[in-house]
Amino acid sequence: QLQLVESGGGLVHPGGSLRLSCAASGFGFSSAAIGWFRQAPGKEREGVSCITSSGGHTTNYGRGRLTISSISRDNAANTVYLQMNSLEPEVSAVYYCAASTQHPNYWCSDLQSEFKYWGQGTQVTVSS
Repeated sequence: QLQLVESGGGLVHPGGSLRLSCAASGFGFSSAAIGWFRQAPGKEREGVSCITSSGGHTTNYGRGRLTISSISRDNAANTVYLQMNSLEPEVSAVYYCAASTQHPNYWCSDLQSEFKYWGQGTQVTVSS
């Protein structure tokens, strides 16, 4: 059982940067692939980035390719970080992290159904 808590969201000007954190508690973080997703008002939730449980592979999806500078994990701190740069108003959304412990250590995906544990989300607003 994993509990996830996102933090680091807020209001940022266009072109600015944010680093989101996903802090985990419970059992299994080091064997969990962690995905980041976002949902804008009136839109479906979509995947933006993922890091394997081994930490050896990361993938950015969709518009995440434009704004995600890096995704990283610190297993000692049970935390995954998402660094976003050159932010645009179009990426304003609630950002969620999610964990999957049911796959090999090289696995990552943007399929939401594959992630069992979810955080409550953190709001990111990009506006002048």
